[in-house]
Amino acid sequence: MKRRRWWSPAARRRWAIALLFAGHLVWVAVGSVPRDRWERWTASLSAPGRSLSGWFEGWQARRSQRVRDLGRARAEVDHLRREVEALRLEAQRQAPRRVEAEEAVRLLGLQRQVPLETTGARVVADLRRASFGGLILDRGSEAGFVADQGVICPEGVVGRLWAVAPGQASVLPVDAHNASVGVMLARSRATGVLQGTGPGRAAVRYVGPQEVVQVGEPVLTSGLDRVFPRGLLVGHVTAVRPRERELALEVALAAPLDKIHLVLLLPPKPPIQVEPPPPPPETETQEAP
Repeated sequence: MKRRRWWSPAARRRWAIALLFAGHLVWVAVGSVPRDRWERWTASLSAPGRSLSGWFEGWQARRSQRVRDLGRARAEVDHLRREVEALRLEAQRQAPRRVEAEEAVRLLGLQRQVPLETTGARVVADLRRASFGGLILDRGSEAGFVADQGVICPEGVVGRLWAVAPGQASVLPVDAHNASVGVMLARSRATGVLQGTGPGRAAVRYVGPQEVVQVGEPVLTSGLDRVFPRGLLVGHVTAVRPRERELALEVALAAPLDKIHLVLLLPPKPPIQVEPPPPPPETETQEAP
């Protein structure tokens, strides 16, 4: 049996029919104007690529914008941190002045309340922890200061002038062991002598055992020592211990001796009793007829 050759006449006819049919299909698919059809096909085939490329370019632009925004935000945060640090340092630098200004305002209010001719002074050193130490003021005999003048602050009694020099003066505070102040109790009006026992503390002596004293009772100056007038706050009773001949009273001093910067000096030997300043006159408003 003979083997059929692939280029036999019958095979050629079949190949011609197949090519004619394929060309007809191409002509039907492409049309009479193949250029437009090919452009549409290529556009359809490249659409996903163009979309992906556009999305990638947009992502890169958004990422670059976020990086720029992050850089600006970090720079602004650093700037704000520097400003906050500068403000904090300035607040620390101005804190002593602010405290002194507030204390000066309260001292001015106290000066208006005390009906005596008082003089202000600044505390420049605190030597209370040293032996025979005290508070050092920036004014002395050139301002008319003399020994045994009473020293007060808005919170209460501070002490008395101990030594006076031309340019400064030393204050013996009420918590010193060798300090004494004539006092009386606010409720019972019993009198005694307050003596310092240590930083911020004192004790009242010579109060009779029959007196009724409560913890928290205010201790006021009695005026009998002729250093302070009657009625200035010295402290508050913190403990009451009965003894055979007297009551042992422990007192927490009202004046913050560790923190005061400004004080008022009373005149020498003030009167025992001073009258409070009269209230300001009330202005009467008249209605128009």
